[in-house]
Amino acid sequence: MKRLILPFLCLMACLVDAGAQVNITYDDEAQWKAYEDFNAAFLDKSRNIYKADTKQPNASHRGNGYRDNDVSGCAAAIWCQAIMYDMVINAYNRAKAENDEARMTKYKNLHNSIYSGEKRHYVNFDFHNPNTDNGWFVYDDIMWWTCALARAYDTFGKSEYLTNSEKSFLRVWYGSPKVGDDGSYADPARFEGKYGGGMFWEWQPIAHANPHKPGDFRSACINFPTVIAACLLHRLVPEGRTAPTATYPTRQTKEWYLEKAKEIYAWADATLVNNNGRVADGIHGGGPEYTDHLYNQATYIGASCLLYLLTGEVSYLTKAQKGANYVMNNMCNAYILKYENGYEQGIYAAIYAQYMKLLIYDCGLSQTLMKKYMNHIKRNIQKAYTTMDATRGIQNGNFAKPTAEDAVVESYGASGMPALMLMFPASEDGTAIEQTQEDRYDGPSDVYTPDGKLVMKDATPEQVHQLDSGLYIFQRKKILVK
Repeated sequence: MKRLILPFLCLMACLVDAGAQVNITYDDEAQWKAYEDFNAAFLDKSRNIYKADTKQPNASHRGNGYRDNDVSGCAAAIWCQAIMYDMVINAYNRAKAENDEARMTKYKNLHNSIYSGEKRHYVNFDFHNPNTDNGWFVYDDIMWWTCALARAYDTFGKSEYLTNSEKSFLRVWYGSPKVGDDGSYADPARFEGKYGGGMFWEWQPIAHANPHKPGDFRSACINFPTVIAACLLHRLVPEGRTAPTATYPTRQTKEWYLEKAKEIYAWADATLVNNNGRVADGIHGGGPEYTDHLYNQATYIGASCLLYLLTGEVSYLTKAQKGANYVMNNMCNAYILKYENGYEQGIYAAIYAQYMKLLIYDCGLSQTLMKKYMNHIKRNIQKAYTTMDATRGIQNGNFAKPTAEDAVVESYGASGMPALMLMFPASEDGTAIEQTQEDRYDGPSDVYTPDGKLVMKDATPEQVHQLDSGLYIFQRKKILVK
């Protein structure tokens, strides 16, 4: 029997985790300001794409930035641009959930500007262009954009976003007649035994590719984003499409996307993940190569959650929890996420934010689990807020390390704090309590998902009871249907 549960809005200024207390010193307005400050520091407003670091005067070309003594105008990496693009979508959806029309207008306009800037800079989203300055030359770079564009379509409904999302997914899957690669999919019909299944990470040479060989790298960072993208596209494409017959199709059927999501997940979960939820970085044909990276854990969590929500199979949710628990138990110091200092690795916390929100808010967890994960998230937000450079309003990505006023800060690491803040409002703690007599029913109301998607118009509580398990917005309150 499903139960309707109304939220308990956190009125206390502290959270409890493992017997310890953390004082929350930021509020919702401080969270919005953190996103504004991030954009002020890193968004090149003349091009509407993001800079690599605070030393760059603009974002005009590819480059690693100040670490290579290059301050000539380096843009953030192409795949990281997709994660930063996700942030403006998330800002709009949060504003919509909060019925903040002024911010909805503001962030829709900002989204349109950033989309146009990204499209213009990255060869008009021609995913068959392998130009190594502003084109496409690694499969996972493309797939991060597939996910982001799908979310843009889900949020704003413009058909161009869905068209580009599908084109990018299918370019990865089938390969490119222009580049000559045979696609990322390691088809078991072609690559037998341990060499078959999953997705290859890259093609080589970049401009004129050779066919893939057994033992080529199949990484977590292409496999789990592929699952996520396929799940999103399954939800978004219309029913009743005819299966394509072209060698290089640009769209597929709703059923095909879910079938491929399940297939790639089954291979990646069996091959790249151990019983504790630890995700290997990839495989070259031998055993899984374990190096802990937060974005791999994050996309495993996200892929597992999405398949759980699409299929109702509890095993997927169990795996998502294992992936999250591994992060908390093995990739934190005193509950705070460990920082990875390699090129572009600072972006990982922003990816983690995207999919931990899905786990905490959308998957119908018990109050105990929601509280546990929420405490972990809010500890990290609070630590980052405490250690940021208050003058510029940005944080270096190492939440445990103070950010000096004169420090060079990369956009990758700086994205972590605002990305988490956009996803986890200060005024909520993720827990819920049973409905009480004090909760008034004010008549039929529309029902939305937490990201602002309309589910049902003029619903009654009885109708809400019949919805699929998950979190919804009803009468301006978050409710959990179990």
